Amino acid sequence: MAIKKKSAKASKAPGFIRIKLVRSLIGCPGKQRLVARGLGLRKLHSEVVRPDTPEIRGMVQKIIHVLEVETTEGK
Repeated sequence: MAIKKKSAKASKAPGFIRIKLVRSLIGCPGKQRLVARGLGLRKLHSEVVRPDTPEIRGMVQKIIHVLEVETTEGK
């Protein structure tokens, strides 16, 4: 008999985070520019809403010095 493990995603739906690019990426390393692009931030003051997952949080931590981050419940 196989035992099914409960996943963290099944028990709690992730919230969302609102991410806004507030400082320029001029002078930042290329990897940081790629992280911003991966988050969907293209221009200064652009804003996106992403699910609050460890992967997204890790990307935000890489370029936190140029972002404003706000946690939200719904999209």
